[in-house]
Amino acid sequence: MVFVLLEVASLTLLFKYNPYQQSLWFDLSTEVSGVVDEQRHQIDYYAQLREENRQLTRENVTLQQSLEVLRDEVRELRHEPDYTERQLREKLKGFPLIPAQVCENSVRRADNILLINRGRSDGVRREQGVVCGTGIVGIVAGVSEHYATVIPILNSKSSISCRLRGTQFFGYLHWSGGNPLVATLDDVPHHAPVRLGDAVETSGFSKIFPEGIFVGKVTRIRDSADGQALQLSVQLSVDLSKLNEVLVVVNEDAEDIQEAKEAEL
Repeated sequence: MVFVLLEVASLTLLFKYNPYQQSLWFDLSTEVSGVVDEQRHQIDYYAQLREENRQLTRENVTLQQSLEVLRDEVRELRHEPDYTERQLREKLKGFPLIPAQVCENSVRRADNILLINRGRSDGVRREQGVVCGTGIVGIVAGVSEHYATVIPILNSKSSISCRLRGTQFFGYLHWSGGNPLVATLDDVPHHAPVRLGDAVETSGFSKIFPEGIFVGKVTRIRDSADGQALQLSVQLSVDLSKLNEVLVVVNEDAEDIQEAKEAEL
């Protein structure tokens, strides 16, 4: 220990009172200090890089999400309507339409109900038809100020007048449960010229839906239970399980027609 103390004291005296040794010590200490500072800077820079990488990762995820939204919007803008959509637009010309979003939906019950986010304040009234891009959805059953309930075609209480396209033979479309993509067209006369694959469309008799709106295609032909008519299975054009947006069809003559019927009675 004494030797170490004497060595320290001698080195101190050597570097303190000799200019040459002082310069050597200064150069050495400067070099060591520079190396240490550089290493510390590298460590700090590496730590900052990790945080910057995290930030870049978060920003990249945000940009990817924004890009997907933009891509969806571009696809929607570039979307070319198919034949069914073009026909639907043609049939609905002249009818005011109220766009709405589906808030609640079911397809597995016997009496399914839709809830849409438009109501009395938006011009929605009872007994108005509801459609989407591929066909009919149902009929408005109840209305509040800002919401409305719709009885869809997948409801045991639904009965919509439909006809075979290109003919005047019609029946009533209803759903008995089970497959949400298949409904039944009842009361079609035996002599109706029907074949598998024939199109079924709205008849226009009820004035709730304009005539000629595509409903689906015939997939099965059989006699009714009493044997008095045909019963047709119809592959529906609308998949209600994937329904997000609908249009409420405003028939401005509906109230006048109803008043005329009541006056006649």
